[in-house]
Amino acid sequence: MRRVAGLVCAVALIAALRADVGAVQGAAAERVAERLRGLKQEAAALNTQEQTLLNELRKLELERQIKSQELQAIESDLATTQEQLAAATARAASLRQAANTQRPEVEARLVRVYKMGRAGYWRLLLDVDDLQSIGRAYRTAAALTRLDRDRVRQHEETLAALERERRTLEGRAREFSAMQAKAAASQHAVDRAVASRTALVTSIDQRRDLAAQLATELEAAHQRLQAAVAQPGGAAPVLVPVRPFRGQMPWPADGIVIGRFGRQQVGRMAGINVNRNGIDLSLPEGRTVSAVHEGVVTFAGPFTAFGNLVIVDHGGGAHTLYGHLAASSVNKGDRVSAGTPIGLSGRNPGGNPALYFELRIDGQAVDPLQWLRKQP
Repeated sequence: MRRVAGLVCAVALIAALRADVGAVQGAAAERVAERLRGLKQEAAALNTQEQTLLNELRKLELERQIKSQELQAIESDLATTQEQLAAATARAASLRQAANTQRPEVEARLVRVYKMGRAGYWRLLLDVDDLQSIGRAYRTAAALTRLDRDRVRQHEETLAALERERRTLEGRAREFSAMQAKAAASQHAVDRAVASRTALVTSIDQRRDLAAQLATELEAAHQRLQAAVAQPGGAAPVLVPVRPFRGQMPWPADGIVIGRFGRQQVGRMAGINVNRNGIDLSLPEGRTVSAVHEGVVTFAGPFTAFGNLVIVDHGGGAHTLYGHLAASSVNKGDRVSAGTPIGLSGRNPGGNPALYFELRIDGQAVDPLQWLRKQP
């Protein structure tokens, strides 16, 4: 009878264990299905975002072509204006040089005529014998004087016109230069916008490819979990991959981050740097600490510098560590799912209520804050 009773108890225990495993597998299947829906929604949102960006890129490319043509036209006008300005400047310089060459002769002649005055004209006329010669001499003297004055006046008018033309061309050149700078700045802005949108499209493609890859991994895990739920006694436990849950893992406990991952300075006066492989959370002692993902407990007990420590193996080289526990509620070999209580928070070696949490992927410690859900 005792053997029969023992056998019945063993069968009942096995059945209970199988029921527990089935419940864990069922919870994992639901969580995987929920994450799959999230990944599909994310992929759809990425597709919509990419289509919007591609439409913006097409508009920006058209705008960039227009800006390029505008800039080319402005640069052509500016080059033509600069050539005209150079030609006008050269003509003015040539006229000034000619004037400088002829000025001494003209000025000397005008001075002589001025000194002669009206009496000089009479002397010029008295030196002529007949009236016909007198008329010719008078007309010659008047013509020379008028010619010299006309040449001086025309020269001055030409120089004034060239100066006005030069100022006009300089003004146009300044306007075209300002337009060129503005058009170049606009084109540069469009180029930056195109580069930014192109980088976003590339990033979206990468995220979409990653989402598709993660969805494929989860799909396979979901199928295995469904098979395990359908045959809880015969199927081997299924471990859900960790990578698809990056940024979506629940927090091990509700606390405030007081120690971040990576190299940190301890004590402003001492200036001591320490390298943290995980994060420290401040929370009241005795709070429930839960697993962040499905897995198997590989260690549960005291560990130097970590107090009571629980390590959960999530498969695929992923592990989570929970330290400074006041007590643990799991044993080595136990299967846990996300949200399963594994112990109570305790105190760190300094005597302060705290929880240490560490995440390792492929044997390397990573920043847990990049894997946990964003806190509101």
